[in-house]
Amino acid sequence: MEIREESIKQFKGQTRLPQFAVPKRYELTLKLDLSACTFSGRVAIDASVNDPTKFLVLNALELDVHQVSFTSSQKQKYVPSDIVVDSDDEILVLVFEEVLEVGCGLLEIEFSGVLNEHLKGLYRCTYSDKGEKKNMAASQFEAVDARRCFPCWDEPALKATFKITLENIPSELTALSNMPVSEEKVHGNLKTVHFEESILMSTYLVAFVVGLFDYVEDITEDGIKVRSYCPVGKSDKGKFALDIAIKTLSFFKMYFSTPYPLPKLDMVAVPEFAGGAMENYGLITFRESELLLDALHSAAANIQRQTIVVAHEVAHHWFGNLVTMEWWTHLWLNEGFATWVSYLVTDKLFPEWNIWNLFLQETEDGLQMDALEKSHPIEVEIPQARAVLEYFDDISYRKGCSVIRMLENFLGDEIFQKSLASYMKKFGFSNAKTEDLWKVISETSGVEVDKIMNVWTKQKGYPVITVKLKGTTCEFEQTHFLSSALDSDAEWIVPVTLCVSSYENQKKFLLEAKNGQLDIGDLENVEENWWIKTNVHQAGFYRVKYDESLEARLRKAIASNCLSASDEFGVLDDAFALCEACCTPFSSLLHLMDTYRKDLEYIVLTRLINICYSASRIIRDAIPALESNLKKFFISLLLPHAEKLGWDAVPGESQLDELKREQVLTALAHLDHPQTKEEATNRLRAFLEDKNTPLLPVNTRKAAYVAVMRNTSVADKTGLKWLLKLYKEVDAIQEKTRILRCIGSSPDPAIVSEVLEFVLTDEVPQQDIIYVLWVISWEGRATAWTWLKENWDLILKRWGKEMLLTHFIRDIITPFSSNHMADEAEAFFGGDDALPSIALNLKQSLEKVRIKARWVEHIKEETQLLEALVETLATKY
Repeated sequence: MEIREESIKQFKGQTRLPQFAVPKRYELTLKLDLSACTFSGRVAIDASVNDPTKFLVLNALELDVHQVSFTSSQKQKYVPSDIVVDSDDEILVLVFEEVLEVGCGLLEIEFSGVLNEHLKGLYRCTYSDKGEKKNMAASQFEAVDARRCFPCWDEPALKATFKITLENIPSELTALSNMPVSEEKVHGNLKTVHFEESILMSTYLVAFVVGLFDYVEDITEDGIKVRSYCPVGKSDKGKFALDIAIKTLSFFKMYFSTPYPLPKLDMVAVPEFAGGAMENYGLITFRESELLLDALHSAAANIQRQTIVVAHEVAHHWFGNLVTMEWWTHLWLNEGFATWVSYLVTDKLFPEWNIWNLFLQETEDGLQMDALEKSHPIEVEIPQARAVLEYFDDISYRKGCSVIRMLENFLGDEIFQKSLASYMKKFGFSNAKTEDLWKVISETSGVEVDKIMNVWTKQKGYPVITVKLKGTTCEFEQTHFLSSALDSDAEWIVPVTLCVSSYENQKKFLLEAKNGQLDIGDLENVEENWWIKTNVHQAGFYRVKYDESLEARLRKAIASNCLSASDEFGVLDDAFALCEACCTPFSSLLHLMDTYRKDLEYIVLTRLINICYSASRIIRDAIPALESNLKKFFISLLLPHAEKLGWDAVPGESQLDELKREQVLTALAHLDHPQTKEEATNRLRAFLEDKNTPLLPVNTRKAAYVAVMRNTSVADKTGLKWLLKLYKEVDAIQEKTRILRCIGSSPDPAIVSEVLEFVLTDEVPQQDIIYVLWVISWEGRATAWTWLKENWDLILKRWGKEMLLTHFIRDIITPFSSNHMADEAEAFFGGDDALPSIALNLKQSLEKVRIKARWVEHIKEETQLLEALVETLATKY
C-alpha cells in the first residue's frame, strides 16, 4: 500500500496531466447492455512518449479497469505492475517496472462502467415506445466527463482522432456518433455499428446516442448531410431546426472563410438532458424543448430561442471545435463567441426581428452578474478541471459576447470579420489562448487590441461612467460599479461613444484613465431641447450615470421619441442598476419609469416589465403598505399596451407584436389585474373545453396559466387542477414547459408546497424541475426554502452535485432580501465548506440577498416621500 501511495502521490492535486505521453489516436469499442444499464469497453490509444518514464497518467472516473498493456513501436510489450484509479483526482496511474522510452506506442485498456442516471458521462435515459418506457443511452462529456466513459487524456488541448465502434445495440435502435456509419453488422436482434474515423478533436466533443428516432434531412450546397432526429412520429417538429442548421452552416463558411470540416451534421432531441444543447462535433444533442418546434404550441419566443440555440451550437463547430481553447481558462472563447455570432447570423436570417435589440438581454444579464463582488474575470484560473463547471455562467457567455460586440463596434465589422477568418486559418484543428486571438486582431487592424482588451478579460467587473457637462466640455469619470457599493480602484480602457441630439452627430474616444473630457461644441446653437446619450445603442459593456441636468434632458428626449429602442432600454436599465446599488433614490427610478408611458418597442417594454416585477417585490419587504398603489401605477403603465394588442392574434402582425402580447398580458396577471385575470380564466376555460378554439392563441397561454394560478388557493384549487390535467394530457413539449413555468405562481404557500411535491414525482422529467424553480411566487419563497432544506439529501442523490444543482441554490435563495436569511442559508450550506460544485454560486446568491437587504433599508429612508409619490402615480391616470 505504501508503494502504491508513493506511486501516485506526485500526481495528486495537479492542475493538469503530466505530459510523459500524449494521445494521437483512439480506437474505442463500447459494448452496451441497456437492460442492465452497464457497459464494457476496450480502447487502443496510439500515444507518443515524450520523455522516458515509468508512469502513464490519464483520466478515468467511476470505471473498473481490467486489462492494460503498452506496446512500443519495436513491438515490445509492457504490462503495468500497478494500476491505480484515484477517484479524488480522477486519474488513472499506470506504473511500469521498466522505463518506457521516447517514441510511439499502443496503450490498450479494457474497462467497464455503469450507465448512470445523472445526465453526465455515458448515461441512461428513457424513451416512450407505444406507451412503454424503454432504456436508451446518451452522452454528455463537456466539460470533464469523457473520463466517465473511457480512460483518456481528458483535456481540451490533447486532441486526437477517434475510431469508434458500438456493440450490442438492439437492431431496432439508431446508433449515432460524431462521424457517419461506415459499416453496420446485424446479429439477430443486435447489431454492431462502426463509424468512420474522426478528424482531430478534443475528448469533450466525443459523443454517442443510442435510441429510437425518426428524422428529417437535407443537404447543404456543399453536400453536407444534415439530419434532425426526433421522437418517433414527430420528425415534422424537427424541420425548423433543420432549416436553421442548413442556413447557418452556409453563413459561417462564408463569414469565417473556412468550410465545415465534417461530411455530416446530426441534431438529436434527447429526452433527458441537463443543459439546453451540446455542440459535440457532428452530433449536436439537444433538450427536446430546444429542438422540437410544434406549430400549434410554439410561441414567438420559442421560435426566436430555437433559432439562436441552433445557431449557437452550429457556430461552435468553428469557435470551440475547429479552434479549441487551450485550457478551460479560455472557455469564453468558445461560449462568448458562439453566443455573439449566433445573433449575427440570426440578424441575417430574420432582419425583421431586430435581434441586436434582443442581444441587450444578454448584456444586461452579464452586467448584473459582473456587478457582484463575488464575480470573476472572463479569463479565470481553473486549478482543477472539474471546477470549470461553475464558470459556464453569465460571465463566460454573456459578458464574453458583450465585450466581443464592444470590440467589433470599436474596430468596425469588416476588419473584425477579416481578423476572425485569419484566426480560423491560423489555429484551425488546434488550440488557442485569448492572447492568440488578440494578436491576430491586432495584426489585422493595426490597433493594439491586447492593450485595450486584457483588462476586460483578466479583471472582473466593469465601470460606471459619470457624465457631467461644463460649458462645451463633457467630463467623464470612471469607477468600478458594484451593486454592493464596495470601493475598488480598478480601471478600464473604455471605448466611449456618445451622440449629441442626433445619431448623425456621434463621437467616440478611448477613456484610458480615471478621468477624461471631450469638447462637444456649443449646444445652445444646436437646438433648444438638446440631449447627450453616452454608450450609443448600448454597444459598450459599462453603465452611465448622468448629472441631474443631463438626466432631465434625456427624460425629455425619451418622452419625445428621440432615442433608439436600444438607448431607451439602456437609460432604464442603468437607472435600475444604480437604484439597486443605492446610488440613486427609488423615487428617481419611479419618475423615470413614468416617462415610459408611451408606445414602446418589445425590448424596452420587456425591461420595463421586469423592473416592475423587481420593484413590486422589493417594496413588499421595504414598505408593504405601498404595494397596492405601486401595483396600480405599474398596471397603468402596461394596460395601454394590452388594450392596443388585445388577446387575439392579428393576421399578418409582426413577431415582435406577438412577443409583446405574451409579455404584457403575463405581467398584468402577475400584478393581479382583476380584469386580465377574469378574461384569462374565461379563455382558458374555453380552451380546456375545445383545444381548437381561437380564443386562446399560443402567445396568450402563459398569461392565462399565470392568471388562474394567481387565483388558486387551498379554498379553490381549480386553477391547479386545470393545469395538472392539461400537463398530463398534452404531448407537445413546449406546452408542458410553459405549464411548468407558471404552475408555481400561486400566492398561497400551501399550493406552492403541493407544486413542489409534484415536481419530485416521476411525472416531471428530472431536468425540467428548473422551469418550476425559476417562477416560485414571492409569497411562496419561504415555503420553497423549507422544502429545499427538508429534501436536500434527496436532491443531492437525484440531481448529483453538479450543473443542475446550481438552480436549486440560485432560484430558491435569491428571492429573499434580508441579512438574516442570507446568514441562515450560509449556515445551512456550510459557508466556505460548501460543496465545491456550488461554492461560487452560493456566494453569489448570498451576495444578491445582502444587496437587496441593503436596498430595502435605503428605500425605507424615503418612506414619507414615497407614500405621497406612489399615491400620486397610482391615481394620475
